[in-house]
Amino acid sequence: MKPLKFAVIGINHDHIHGQIRALRQAGAVCTGFHAVENDLSAAFAAAYPEVPRVAEAARLYEDPAIDVIVSAAIPGDRADIAVKAMRHGKDVLLDKPGMTSLDQLESVRLVQAETGRILSILYSEHFEVPATVKAGELVASGAIGDVVTMAGLGPHRLRKPQRPGWFFERERYGGILVDIGAHQFEQFLFFTGAEDADILSASVGNRANADRPGLQDVGDVHLRTPEGVTGYIRVDWFTPDGLPVWGDGRLFITGTQGTIELRKYVDVAGRDGGDHLFLTDRKGMQHIDCSSVELPFGRQFIADVFERTETAMPQARCFKAMELALKAQQRAEEAA
Repeated sequence: MKPLKFAVIGINHDHIHGQIRALRQAGAVCTGFHAVENDLSAAFAAAYPEVPRVAEAARLYEDPAIDVIVSAAIPGDRADIAVKAMRHGKDVLLDKPGMTSLDQLESVRLVQAETGRILSILYSEHFEVPATVKAGELVASGAIGDVVTMAGLGPHRLRKPQRPGWFFERERYGGILVDIGAHQFEQFLFFTGAEDADILSASVGNRANADRPGLQDVGDVHLRTPEGVTGYIRVDWFTPDGLPVWGDGRLFITGTQGTIELRKYVDVAGRDGGDHLFLTDRKGMQHIDCSSVELPFGRQFIADVFERTETAMPQARCFKAMELALKAQQRAEEAA
């Protein structure tokens, strides 16, 4: 099989490196990148000296040898990049959030349905975290019975002085429930197997950054599936300086026969490293080190491109996670 060829358009978020890594480790080849920012381009070229910078994005859209367009552009620009790519016959892999408004989501959905292209979003807190992948395997095997509820916590480090201007502009980053909450909505759908959910409550706020009024530094959501499975999501920008990683990401899954807790990036005052999974079931309690678990997203996505399948992530779940995030964001802001 020929290697998949992809090009990058938009490198405004460091998640681009995870996107590239996922594809390259599965054998794909990056043939070029386009970015308007010279400083970002210089750093990107230093990291990937073999990947040429292309002055005009149109050259990448129009190149028939390119299979996939990959983007970690400013969030508010990603939907437009995806639409252009699909209309040029390309599949697309976006950083989250894939879009920042319900109108953008509708536009992308229509073009995806019209063209039949793959529009995927690399929700990194799922697909780039071995502990989350392992939890999926355990839940699918029935290790904790039927899922009853899930709680996802996504604290992040703000690093305010290092952030670009767009990071603090609500219309460009999408709001906190869209920006970093999207991870949690996707995981809720994945672990519960639900196709939809209702937003029961949602809130956002700016508690400690009055100098940046466009920033939302905390948000939470309560949601429920039609089958009665409930979820709670909390995201914030309050990671303490003393934590050695960017955030103490946690996931709690309660089933009818057991529970799973993930300490994704750090076990506070506990075991070294990340990717800790704690399983409690009828037999007892155990800690599972998930650091060596394979991350299958890259190879599955490449297979999907060539075989026109949906093994990496169903298209419907990709869109539904963003729909829930956008609706929760809208509800929270209307209530504020």
